[in-house]
Amino acid sequence: MTLRDVADAVGMRPPSLYTHFASKNAIYDAMFGDAWTQYREHSAALLAGEPDTSRAAMRFYARVFFDFAVAFPARHQLMNLRTIPGFTPSDEAYAPSVAVMRDFVARMARHGVRAQDDIDLFVALVSGMVDAQIANDPGGTRWSGLLDRAVNMFADDVGITSEGSRP
Repeated sequence: MTLRDVADAVGMRPPSLYTHFASKNAIYDAMFGDAWTQYREHSAALLAGEPDTSRAAMRFYARVFFDFAVAFPARHQLMNLRTIPGFTPSDEAYAPSVAVMRDFVARMARHGVRAQDDIDLFVALVSGMVDAQIANDPGGTRWSGLLDRAVNMFADDVGITSEGSRP
């Protein structure tokens, strides 16, 4: 997303953005924090209806993130890919993403997934599926349709053996 895109989205001219922000990175910082805050609010509403079984819950977690990321590719890039040279989010802007991950780790622990390597693998698996969908089939369902299968493979690997099992 360019500064012109940001200015257009909020109904102002690009130079006017600098009356509200000290720099381009300050704008990115605000957008980064806002994106993670929006995801946290979005997912909190959906996660209230989380499935009971471990596999179904993990597929659900993956789907909530996948659908959000794929629906907003530019926001996904800002949130997850570090595509802006020289931009590192401030501690304040980074806080919502830390809260999202803390909540996610706690949810996975309820299903017996506690090892950091397993959490990292799940995150990489879902993020990779998002990136493949955005890069190779934007607007389609090629990787979206494989998401449940990928999560089931993960569940097999970490020992969640059946739909009803819950450690």
